[in-house]
Amino acid sequence: MDAERENAQAKRESAATLELKHLRCLVAIIDTGSFTDAALQLGISQAAVSRTLAALEQLLGVRLLHRTSRSVAPTTAGVQVLARARILLTGADELVREATTGHNRLHIGHAWSAFGHHTTEFQRRWHDQHPETELRLIRHNTPTGGLAEGLCDLAVVRAPLDLRPWSHALIGHEARYVALASDDPWARRRHIRLNEVSSRTLAIDRRTGTTTLDLWPAHEQPAVEYTQDIDDWLAAIATGRCVGLTAQATAAQYRRDGITYRPLRDAQPVPVHLIWRTHDPHPATHTAIALANALYREDRSASGSVNSRR
Repeated sequence: MDAERENAQAKRESAATLELKHLRCLVAIIDTGSFTDAALQLGISQAAVSRTLAALEQLLGVRLLHRTSRSVAPTTAGVQVLARARILLTGADELVREATTGHNRLHIGHAWSAFGHHTTEFQRRWHDQHPETELRLIRHNTPTGGLAEGLCDLAVVRAPLDLRPWSHALIGHEARYVALASDDPWARRRHIRLNEVSSRTLAIDRRTGTTTLDLWPAHEQPAVEYTQDIDDWLAAIATGRCVGLTAQATAAQYRRDGITYRPLRDAQPVPVHLIWRTHDPHPATHTAIALANALYREDRSASGSVNSRR
């Protein structure tokens, strides 16, 4: 009867879909070197280890292990399955950790430059004031900085974006800068005026950039070369064939050989927002907003002090 029950169990398992227990069993057998030790590691019987492996081999339609009375080694197919199994198990373990400790970690996404020249100070103050919540900054080249893709808890947004689907807070404004090749004649100037840019070819990132042609009247718009991300944008500018307009944060975060930044006159500053999902926000969301607001407010205070002395 025991043999019949084991055969019935094996048939049920072989008819099932792939499960993590199948992969954990294979990894345990290889890592421990025997079915007996794998059973001890997994806390199941040796018979259950054999059944689970047989179910996996039947499900995949390949033999995964060479077995002798003294050793166990993966077949060629087994080596490939083992490598993939480790990746999947690591991902599953990470998913569990993220779900169970998610509120102990805050992910802030951004497309280009996080908090600009405030980034390091934001990280330092967060670490000092909120050590119980780990902070991670994530760069993701989408309009929402990874928020729509589920990669972060809130995101820094500068690009023109319909904010209605998200909860959002304005944390500050940043001046606009012109990015140009360091050997460009404009690099010798202290600033550039907006109407001058219309005579040049402008590099624009349509997905995540802060610049649109709406800055100019229709009859004065510059020629455009579209780019894919920040690295593509910088590379096009470094050749000298294009210039770019961007927020001050880019000038702070992306200092590159061959690229010079100059202030842009006669243009409205770039608004900087933090956005987050309306439902089930991270508990630290408003704490992060308050800290970002404080840093940008310090900028405004410093600027006001300078102006008052003039």
